[in-house]
Amino acid sequence: MLRSAQLLVLIFAAIPLLASAAGAQDEGAESYRYKDNQGRVVLSRQGVPPEFIANGYEVLDVDGRVLRTVAPAPSLEERQRLVQEKARAKSDAQLLRIYSEPSDVDRARDRKLAELDGVISVAQSNLHSLRTQQANLQGQAADFERVGRQVPEHLLVQIDNLKAEQAGIEKDIQRYQQGRLDAKASFAADRERLIELRGE
Repeated sequence: MLRSAQLLVLIFAAIPLLASAAGAQDEGAESYRYKDNQGRVVLSRQGVPPEFIANGYEVLDVDGRVLRTVAPAPSLEERQRLVQEKARAKSDAQLLRIYSEPSDVDRARDRKLAELDGVISVAQSNLHSLRTQQANLQGQAADFERVGRQVPEHLLVQIDNLKAEQAGIEKDIQRYQQGRLDAKASFAADRERLIELRGE
């Protein structure tokens, strides 16, 4: 009688271990279906080799039913498209946050262009002033030459410095003018996109 009781205890104690082992066996019974480099379908219980993971694969149960599908990694073109779409969505959200209607874009454009026109005007005024200074110094240099005297070195250096300053300001003016063109184009694009987003 004692032996029977001990045997029952052993059996009941072994049941959880057997269930655990069965579960582990079921997990190990999963298989993986993927395609190799030649496009052939491969069924494996060892897993998917690293070089084929990016192509996507399926995990099957012991009866061959699909448990889950791992989609292929997106191509370079798809990744670039997703990045562009995300950037466009962010830009659109910002546009709608800044402007309520197209006239808001027009006012912002006019303010920006007026600001750039002011900067260009100041630069042009400075350029005119430098040219006047250079003309005066060149007149002084001509006076020395007319009487047969050598033009002082410091006068020549001043003239060269004024020429260099003018060249720098001329480049700045070109940059400001290009900035004005870019600003006009940017505001025009914003206005057109805002109209699209508002469905007008």
